[in-house]
Amino acid sequence: MELFDICDECGQPTGKTIERAEAHREGICHRTAHIWIARKQGDVYQVLLQKRAMNKDSFPGRFDTSSAGHIQAGDEPIESAIRELYEELGIQAVKEDLDFAGTFRIQYEKEFHGKLFRDNEVAFVFVYQKLVNIQELILQKEELDAVEWFDLEYVYGACKRHDQKFCVPLGGLETILKYIKDNNG
Repeated sequence: MELFDICDECGQPTGKTIERAEAHREGICHRTAHIWIARKQGDVYQVLLQKRAMNKDSFPGRFDTSSAGHIQAGDEPIESAIRELYEELGIQAVKEDLDFAGTFRIQYEKEFHGKLFRDNEVAFVFVYQKLVNIQELILQKEELDAVEWFDLEYVYGACKRHDQKFCVPLGGLETILKYIKDNNG
């Protein structure tokens, strides 16, 4: 049973917890960690996106954030970010490898597999810019089918057009774009 901290609109835990299924059934606010793996190729920034497994309860088969996951009750966002990178991609990161880029909200209701899915999250965004060779990654097959590098600006444009190849949250893209602009000129 996965337990999440119920949080306020800013991502601060309220002291109460909720089960994952109930959080998504009722649309109760909880926290997630989103990790963007980014690299510069010439004059262009690229991001590594994961293709979600077909059995996922939301957006199966679409490309999404490099690595992301729910923050378990009692955990800190950075702890969850480190855990997700390792579980999903086999990357052994430490706190110093991740830069905090900000937070954004995710709120939607959509039907998947015949069931209504209500998402209400505060996402904590981290950036990982160490060298990554995708052939050496160990993919968590229950979560994702593949990974691929994409030009960041291309993904942003595609998501603004609602390209069904992607399910990357615009708030996450805007957070990583601002981080890169502010930190890399």
